Amino acid sequence: ILSSAVILGFYDLFKKQAVDGNSVMPALFFATLSGTVCYILAAAATGTIQPALTCPRHVFFLLVLKSVIVSLSWICVYYSLRELPLSIAAPIRATSPVWTLVGGILLYREIPTPVQAVGMAVIFAGYYVFSVLGKKEGIRFSRNKGIFLVILGTALGAGSALYDKYLLGVLHIPRAVVQFWFSADLVVLLGAAWGIRQLFGHKHPFQWRWSIPLCGISLIAADWLYFQALSEPGTQIAILSLLRRCNCIVAVAAAYFVYRDKNIKSKALALLLILLGASILALQK
Repeated sequence: ILSSAVILGFYDLFKKQAVDGNSVMPALFFATLSGTVCYILAAAATGTIQPALTCPRHVFFLLVLKSVIVSLSWICVYYSLRELPLSIAAPIRATSPVWTLVGGILLYREIPTPVQAVGMAVIFAGYYVFSVLGKKEGIRFSRNKGIFLVILGTALGAGSALYDKYLLGVLHIPRAVVQFWFSADLVVLLGAAWGIRQLFGHKHPFQWRWSIPLCGISLIAADWLYFQALSEPGTQIAILSLLRRCNCIVAVAAAYFVYRDKNIKSKALALLLILLGASILALQK
């Protein structure tokens, strides 16, 4: 899962480069298509594609639902990245484990312990610091469309993580089946969304960039490691989500070295608060 987190950090960088000043839907579609094609070729080369093709009808529809949730999450996040600095968007995405914990409370009546409550408070303190820094850069958290989109995308991503645990940990659907059909369904759904956008939406100019296929390929690799970790017996989705979201360290570093984002030292302090809160939650688990 730590390897997945590192790759996911580079995925955030490629994603920002893919949509920065670019049309979002074609970039998202071609990134997903590139990742899916690479996964199919790798599965064919390793002889694991045949078992992945075996998918009962009820499992297929369960995976379509996962693809719908992830498609909506990605659309929100990709549009938010076009509006926000990477050093603001990535740490907000890092709060996803808190949403996962909240989902556990709502779905399974898991009341947080006092230590967990402290961890959540520290994370939200980091979140508040980012809101203050965002105002200095002209980003109002209560009014900015990008902030609303990244929060909605993060919440949907947390729901997807809870659903992953159900698919792999409760129903024990083979991870190869999950990743193959989930990836294929995503290509269809995002292709349809792009087509609808072309017909009824604003046509933003699209520019091909090599970061687009790198974005899809890095995500497929990160997801493969993530699904493998999640399918191991006894794994806890809260801990995996916390560790995986350490990708924001790579993303914030990239924001400084590549984009020269402002207030990077203050943002690093806010990021430390988020990681401290995540560590408290992980240790409590």
